[in-house]
Amino acid sequence: MSLFDIRRIGGKIGAEVTGVDLSTELSDSVFRQIHEAFLEYKVLFFRDQDITDEHQLAFAGRFGPLTQPHPMMRTVDGTPQVIPVDGEDQRADHWHTDISFTTTPSLGTTLRSVVLPPYGGDTLVANAAAGYKDLPAELRAVADRLWAVHTNHAEQPRLGTERGDEVRAAFLARRFEAAHPVVRVHPESGEPSLFLGGFAQWLLGVAPRESRPILDVLQGYVRRPENVARWRWRPGDVLIFDNRSTQHFAVNDYGRHQRVLHRVSITGDVPVGLDGKQSYALKEGE
Repeated sequence: MSLFDIRRIGGKIGAEVTGVDLSTELSDSVFRQIHEAFLEYKVLFFRDQDITDEHQLAFAGRFGPLTQPHPMMRTVDGTPQVIPVDGEDQRADHWHTDISFTTTPSLGTTLRSVVLPPYGGDTLVANAAAGYKDLPAELRAVADRLWAVHTNHAEQPRLGTERGDEVRAAFLARRFEAAHPVVRVHPESGEPSLFLGGFAQWLLGVAPRESRPILDVLQGYVRRPENVARWRWRPGDVLIFDNRSTQHFAVNDYGRHQRVLHRVSITGDVPVGLDGKQSYALKEGE
């Protein structure tokens, strides 16, 4: 491989890391630089990696304790911390932050290409901190005080297949609801960001019908093209995004072709708002 380097791929989000082999243990010095870039660029991309689930688990584990089995999604046999993101099961073509319907959403998520379609299936990652910075001062003052209810009974797309219906039913079998500040303070960088996404369904104290226009306006700032990195997958690709300050979207444009990524997530902490108040559960798998 070429010499170790971190090259940004966009003005507001994303960098590609070259010259590292994720099948080997990274030195403390190299990992420190990767971690600093992770916080700064929000999503890091690695090409040409010949790694296994065990290597992916080891890499993700450098960032913190790994997440135990997802409350609803199936995992790889014998490896409960690896989730096969399979287009035959579901297609997450909606903006979201992983498991934000719980009180401890993931710190970050790694994805590794396993089976790719001949076209399509890109992954989009948006910088929610940049979205917050883009808000006009008057709108930012409103957002600073808002809290939103996130639930898994939200944007869960239908595939229209037997397998897809089974996975969707399992995802919705229990109801989770968590109240989060609309503006979350990053626990490491101190940077504020808009903590929303498709699981945020209404604002505390505001009816869902009246909440939707406000949520849509705020979401529009996160999804601005200049705040979004788009990754076209190739064999051997790995990415990791900071789930505390991003949202992501899986583009559903590959027809009936197979697309499988392996996902390993890092355990997060309880979000905190600008006023220091922590998120809390409303329903926990009822």
